[in-house]
Amino acid sequence: MSVRAYNTMARAKEDFLTRDPGKVAMYVCGPTVYNHIHIGNARTFLSFDVIRRYLTFRGYDVRFVQNITDVDDKIINRANEEGRSATEVAHEYTVAFQKAMADLGILPPTVQPKATETITEMIDMVQRLIDRGHAYVVEGDVYFSVRSFPGYGKLSGRDIEDLESGARVDVDERKHDPLDFALWKTAKPGEPHWPSPWGEGRPGWHLECSVMSERELGVTFDIHGGASDLVFPHHENEVAQSEAATGEPFVRYWLHGGLLQVNAEKMSKSLGNFMLLKDVLVEYDAPIIRLMMLQTHYRSPLEFSTERLNEARVAYERLLVPVREVKRALESDAGWAARPATTEERKAFVGNIGNARDKFQAEMDDDFNTAGALAAVFELARATNRFLGGFGIGEHSENAPVLSQSAQTIIELLGVLGIAMPEARAGEYPKEVVKVAAELAGYSGSDPRAAVEALLAARSAARTERNWAAADAVRGGLEALGFTVEDTPRGPRVTYSPEN
Repeated sequence: MSVRAYNTMARAKEDFLTRDPGKVAMYVCGPTVYNHIHIGNARTFLSFDVIRRYLTFRGYDVRFVQNITDVDDKIINRANEEGRSATEVAHEYTVAFQKAMADLGILPPTVQPKATETITEMIDMVQRLIDRGHAYVVEGDVYFSVRSFPGYGKLSGRDIEDLESGARVDVDERKHDPLDFALWKTAKPGEPHWPSPWGEGRPGWHLECSVMSERELGVTFDIHGGASDLVFPHHENEVAQSEAATGEPFVRYWLHGGLLQVNAEKMSKSLGNFMLLKDVLVEYDAPIIRLMMLQTHYRSPLEFSTERLNEARVAYERLLVPVREVKRALESDAGWAARPATTEERKAFVGNIGNARDKFQAEMDDDFNTAGALAAVFELARATNRFLGGFGIGEHSENAPVLSQSAQTIIELLGVLGIAMPEARAGEYPKEVVKVAAELAGYSGSDPRAAVEALLAARSAARTERNWAAADAVRGGLEALGFTVEDTPRGPRVTYSPEN
């Protein structure tokens, strides 16, 4: 099965066929660096990080380009408010953005051009548009003539005759048409500026992505991504100016991510539901944030809340349990079995592993459906728990290879989604068990695993003495923290999962 992607331009899913066989040229709109990014921005960047990772997993050589807008009205306004230069503001928040992306586990771009480093190429595109009759100069400003491009509106599906100037369309009486947009702006006193044939000035925002994508990826590249609120006017304007300048189709596939909502409303400062990624990362690890976001399809709206993050934390632990317990059984000879697994039972379990991999790929091939892909991984985790609980390893060493294969498959498939399962987490028990062990077993250390062993020893001693109340108290204390205690012919067996 081939990858299929929903193309905003076509308004349908299409087979994914790249310009160059085996290669993907991909561009995603980056940040305007005037502040720390919020959690809604992070959702968009995460979605395209996963798409990139999956295409790499499917064998493509992906060239991933993401720009930095480091000259813009927002940057200039912030600089003026703080008595700093625009360059200082842009540098501070570029560094902050790159750190936030790394903290969230997002891979760095193949190349990350900055607007200020591409001014020469921007001036060249503006001149091409003027020469082709698609742009005009007014007192040092240069505007794109929207009505000179017959295809305007084809990406967003808007009829040019129905469009009116509004909040997102610059109003300027000097323009030939209210819909025309700025390609080059005359610099005001104190603003960053560069020399051009039309005077000192700076580029318009829409121009930047067209120029940087053409420079880094060439004409008619494969994927252009961004949030759905960029479809109009930003991406519509990109299409117009790029195709007017080159005479060639701009992009093969337009992919747009859904917006993040809080209490069914778009996140915004005015509504008081504005959250910065850096602050959320203080409370929640990156794998938990990624898991929460990826349980919703990237094109759908995402309802964000601390409740959902807490649910994702529990879900992450459910995925971690089988990996941790298999590792423990393989390394400590702690496996056991009520009875040996038959050849058919092992084959059935191997079938579960293969089915999970097939289901994962089928879901991701279908427009990068991470929700369906995660469901396949959760089902494999449950199957692994059942097999390990029923048969273990112990003297039945033939179970070891299939259990190891299952645990590694869980790690691998989650890794495709960028959900890390660090080996350091594999042996963790909740720290609260130390306090329980101190109260019920006289344990005086600080290691959670040693605390569990002390509790099991205390319970065994209590059972030997027929002190059932003490034995039940230990069992109850463990179960309250998410442990399951099972008495087997080989001794007590304990597994940990907050699901219990």
